[in-house]
Amino acid sequence: MKSLKELYRIGPGPSSSHTLGPQRASKLFKEAFPQADHFEVELYGSLSLTGKGHLTDYIIIETMKPKNCSVFFKTGHDLKHPNTMKLIALDAQDQNLGEWIVYSIGGGAIRIEGQEKTEGKDVYPHHTLKDILDYCDQYHMELWEYVNKYDPLDDYMDEIMTTMLETVDRGLSKVGELPGSLHLTRVAGDLKAKADSCKSAIEKEKLLLSAYAYAASEENASGNITVTAPTLGSSGIMPSLVYYYHRNLGYSKEAMRNGLKIAGLFGNLIKENATISGAQGGCQAEIGAAVSMGAAMVAYFHGLNSAQIEYAAEIGIEHHLGLTCDPVGGYVMIPCIERNAVGVLRSVDAAILAKGLNGLRDHKVSFDMVVNTMNYTGKKLAIELKETSLGGLATIVPVK
Repeated sequence: MKSLKELYRIGPGPSSSHTLGPQRASKLFKEAFPQADHFEVELYGSLSLTGKGHLTDYIIIETMKPKNCSVFFKTGHDLKHPNTMKLIALDAQDQNLGEWIVYSIGGGAIRIEGQEKTEGKDVYPHHTLKDILDYCDQYHMELWEYVNKYDPLDDYMDEIMTTMLETVDRGLSKVGELPGSLHLTRVAGDLKAKADSCKSAIEKEKLLLSAYAYAASEENASGNITVTAPTLGSSGIMPSLVYYYHRNLGYSKEAMRNGLKIAGLFGNLIKENATISGAQGGCQAEIGAAVSMGAAMVAYFHGLNSAQIEYAAEIGIEHHLGLTCDPVGGYVMIPCIERNAVGVLRSVDAAILAKGLNGLRDHKVSFDMVVNTMNYTGKKLAIELKETSLGGLATIVPVK
């Protein structure tokens, strides 16, 4: 598996696969063809169908500046990946200087056809949670210590934490409408105000977590800087938990750092053995993965051992199996923002349930089993329900 730096990425919203991935591809392509006079980019599959609402064309054009770039939304069949783009470098006489086929494979990661892997090298020797847990048992390690052994990145985790906190702070402070034709009003700040006035401690906690998830998600939907955790479409869940446990409950920076490592390990396993791309696996691969990561982190905060942390993460993803990705208007807003708020509550619930069930009976479903099932389920989902806006809510909810 790759470093957690390949999972937690900092960049502009609203979509890791449709914004951050194409941005990275455009930057690399521009560097590879400095002699080009101008560029053309063709978008296929989900990049074409929802690219306008996901700001794909905007980020490509901005990245290619000061040189001109034309972006075309194309139809295509028999694609090797649902997020496919073709980049073409041209001289002043429109002669082709070179072209790339690039696949945006989720979480901001890309693959360039015919080239060695664009992402970093493998740093973890194990590829399933069972193997990791067996190794940790053998050497008396906690999961965060396992990350430290193969992927030491305390400074990077601090940067990720700081960015998450800043994203929530910005989202709470802003008012007005989100961009686009849905005309959605920002509500994070008002939701927090309601939370602050709650007399019920349980209700207050739920509304605070929801407000923080809205804050990060509204920032993402506006194309502002946030963190893939593991994607931008699901980037409200982990920042909400980081903000709540650090700012409201006073958990230390070290605890947050370890929690992010543990959460990242579970996200990495999902990315390695299934997918975190909504265009490949539906929203189970985004929100489901993020809830699993969040549940693992909360379980660690509650003092659960590695086996119980696994159970929390397994619960988190199992009950999102089959979740569709059907963004209304192609925007990462409906149902995405509200889904992040629901997701962060499910993360906490999964950890509490795992703790409560401890010792009552052995659970028969492992995390590895659920990841494999999620991968299978994603392949069986209809293409209309995998980030194409061709079915589900996207065809039912009117866009003004």
